[in-house]
Amino acid sequence: MSAATTTDAANGRQDPRQDPQRDPQPPHGPPQDPQPTPLVRARDLDLRYPGGLLALAGVALELHAGEFVAIVGPSGSGKSSLLRAIAGLTPTSRGELRVAGLTPAHARTRWARAAFVFQDPTLLPWRSVRDNVALPLELGRSRSTTLDHRAEVDRALTLVGLADFAEVHPDQLSGGMRMRASLARALVTRPELLLLDEPFGALDELTRERLDDELLRLWQRDRFAALAVTHNLAEAVLLADRVLVLSPRPGRVIHQQAIELPRPRPPGLQHTPEFAAQLATLRARVQESA
Repeated sequence: MSAATTTDAANGRQDPRQDPQRDPQPPHGPPQDPQPTPLVRARDLDLRYPGGLLALAGVALELHAGEFVAIVGPSGSGKSSLLRAIAGLTPTSRGELRVAGLTPAHARTRWARAAFVFQDPTLLPWRSVRDNVALPLELGRSRSTTLDHRAEVDRALTLVGLADFAEVHPDQLSGGMRMRASLARALVTRPELLLLDEPFGALDELTRERLDDELLRLWQRDRFAALAVTHNLAEAVLLADRVLVLSPRPGRVIHQQAIELPRPRPPGLQHTPEFAAQLATLRARVQESA
């Protein structure tokens, strides 16, 4: 026995090396990976319009890189207002909102890697499809100044199946084709964040289903983060990794549902019992919030 141990024993003190109550040493091995920083984070977020209307109250959400999240809820619950706030188009009133670690206004001008697809295609009628799709590049919203703009436009048009319609004008396109052009315009800058404000809502069911499949294929290919507003619960289940349910105005997140379905989505998934179960659960939560 060492001298130090003998002295401790003589004084009634136990050698801490032999103390069974002593805190164990941390295990050896590689450190645990920290949780990734969300690409979009909202905390206790309020949005009040100048006339006094409170659209959002206490909203909390996170969206990570490569994740697809859908937002559903009653009409007037602030879904579109939330997207516009994230895009830096509408100021918030209280709380924290960060996009790529920046305020939305700074993310819009400095980061510039988000794209917005609106409910209406918002194509300029005097420009060809090619020139409409090229507009973000002309405005300097590409990731690199060395991109060949024409090649990027051709890539985006090919992705959405409009390569043969590059030189026509919007009034010569069907509604579904105009939405494809709007989607191509959003994708031409290779965004890291895609915001979708129910862009397929006004289309017939078959066209909407085709565009949903197209969007899934593009997301599977490029793995941008996506935040999509929709009133169609089946569409939310089909597209998303998670679905957020907003309450009636003022909107707040009252339910979050992880969609436990395989990726990539297999053909015919909407007709399976697993899909029906996910949809039934989501519908019940939405009905509770109404």
